[in-house]
Amino acid sequence: MSDGPGPRQAPAAGQLPTGRPVLSLALVSLLEEVHAHSGAVYLLRPDEPVLEMAVKAGMPRAFTAPWERVGLSAPIPVAEAVRERRLVWVSGEEEMARRFPRIAVVLPYPFALAAAPVATARKVYGALFVTWPGAHPPELSEGERRHLTAACERLALRLERAAAENRPITHEADVLAAPVPGMGNTLGSVEAARMVARLPYGLVSLDLHGRIGFVNQAAAELLGKPPDHLLGTLPWVSVPWLNDPMYEDRYRAALISQQVTSFVALRPPGEWLSFRLYPNTTGLSVRISRARAVAEMARAAPPTGSGPSRLVTISQVLSLAGALTEAVGVQDVIQLVWDEVAPAVGSQALVVLGTEGGRLHVLGHRGYGDPHIVERFDGLPLSERTPGTQALNSGVPGFFDSREQLERLYPNRGETPDGFAAWAYLPLIASGRPVGTCVLAYAEPHVFPADERAVLTSLGGLIAQALERAQLYDAKHRLAHGLQQALLPHTLVPPPGIEAAARYLPAMHGMDIGGDFYDLVPTGPFSAAAIGDVQGHNVRAAALMGQIRTGVRAYTTVGQAPHEVMSSTNRLLIDLGAELFASCLYLRLDPARGRAVMARAGHPPPLLRRPDGRVRVLDLAGGPLLGIDAEAVYPTTEVSLAPGSVLVLYTDGLVESPGADIEDALVELGGLLAEAGDQPLESLADAVIRHSAGPC
Repeated sequence: MSDGPGPRQAPAAGQLPTGRPVLSLALVSLLEEVHAHSGAVYLLRPDEPVLEMAVKAGMPRAFTAPWERVGLSAPIPVAEAVRERRLVWVSGEEEMARRFPRIAVVLPYPFALAAAPVATARKVYGALFVTWPGAHPPELSEGERRHLTAACERLALRLERAAAENRPITHEADVLAAPVPGMGNTLGSVEAARMVARLPYGLVSLDLHGRIGFVNQAAAELLGKPPDHLLGTLPWVSVPWLNDPMYEDRYRAALISQQVTSFVALRPPGEWLSFRLYPNTTGLSVRISRARAVAEMARAAPPTGSGPSRLVTISQVLSLAGALTEAVGVQDVIQLVWDEVAPAVGSQALVVLGTEGGRLHVLGHRGYGDPHIVERFDGLPLSERTPGTQALNSGVPGFFDSREQLERLYPNRGETPDGFAAWAYLPLIASGRPVGTCVLAYAEPHVFPADERAVLTSLGGLIAQALERAQLYDAKHRLAHGLQQALLPHTLVPPPGIEAAARYLPAMHGMDIGGDFYDLVPTGPFSAAAIGDVQGHNVRAAALMGQIRTGVRAYTTVGQAPHEVMSSTNRLLIDLGAELFASCLYLRLDPARGRAVMARAGHPPPLLRRPDGRVRVLDLAGGPLLGIDAEAVYPTTEVSLAPGSVLVLYTDGLVESPGADIEDALVELGGLLAEAGDQPLESLADAVIRHSAGPC
């Protein structure tokens, strides 16, 4: 961790040297009014939708380093406060983890937070947030809410006035601790030093940046450094054996939560020390003593072997957690664990087991030359006593340093794959229920010391949450696509003299399954074709698509004319009360006369390729989208279709893509039809799909 700006820092670049510190004064006053212990003010950049931290108070800026610059679309409280022009309240760490997981991953400590926009009725200037220790009540009081709102309004008016007077207000010096009131002349400095020196344990004072401001002789002896080598330094920098992110994390936890925090650390070669941190808004007091009970346990424990005690740093854990949130399906999770988790912990193979119907199921594996070694355990009853079922049923991880150890506990060797020498069985528990087991295999015997077991267990929790989300996504995805495929025609049966080919490519991002539909309905000497697109990309849209397609087919078979079919379908959609709209193109084909009568409801116009290769976009009369106006009228257009003509019906996904002009896309599609239109219809349909910029 690097030092942040101190209370005597010079004004940042861009601030007027003679100007009053408007932002810091407003922020410090607000902190005092609502009894918060830290906060920051953000200013909205005039040239881009970005909030920049302009001043921080009460805590080092390094604590919030990932959020120095925040896009307005970012899922964090200050951005949400600006987007929604309202106060955002987060009552504690559980709510933070649920609503703003990116912040909870970096700051997993008990604290409450409120964010509010700094804005007038005419303009947004920025936002601010303040934080309280975890002991704050779960609700924001009316007084606190009133103070926050009033402070933001006053600050917005000051910024408006400064802008009108052409006085730019940008970054200001951060404000950390103020002197503690009521402490003057209570104890002379010499007598205080004598008193502290008489204590039998070590005392260290840390400022808000973690720098040592005082150390007594007992603490210096316990840390193994002269006092003058410690003063002004960060303990995890000046004391090599404290150079572990876990210890720095305890310092952060104490300051942010304002709760007493403790940890034990091993001073080489074998002395355990206990550190107890007492925080307030000015810094930390640290008491250091010998951890005799821990030392006795360590002497009684068997040797753990040599090698690094920590394979995964906090930074790696945060990175893995962030990556796991991006995994969509189960196979994405398994591949990510293989790509990032397994190398970080030194594993050479991986199996992820799930459970269904009282049996284990292999969800995926990596690192095995022969897949049958793993797949033979698919369907193993949970009642079988194996390492995998034991971890899943009990929720307790299993660590096996060697093959001999595992075979001693499980004589039949259960589901353990051949060819490996050590294993970690991690139960995957999410939302209080088991979702599977992650098995990490090692090519050589591998000792799992206590800290590595803790890291692996924590990683198991992260993997479990990702796997639970992925399984839910996969289940919904299968259901949605099954529903969609069931509602679409399996084959097209055109009348004599007409060929037909269809391709359906739903969107592949998230649950976007598409509400598009198409159909070809033979009606004696004629044939009716329809294509449409229901608003939305989810199961609801797919279900509504099926209802509309059924309605179109029913109105066609009873002999309604094209404009009547469109009007009837429009009223059907409104009567269903779905509050969704749909586009549609409907046409009746008369092969004997070479004619087609078309009606359009807000749908993209079809393309017609003439036998001579010329392509044009058909300019059809049309009405509004289906589902808007029950009295809407849908005029028809009659189009001549010479033998050898190709008529292309499509939905907007074929020609729409981010940053692309639809007219340009239609021109490109027309060029493709002009060049490839003589191909067999199935080949032409494949060529159109390959050309598509996206799902259609």
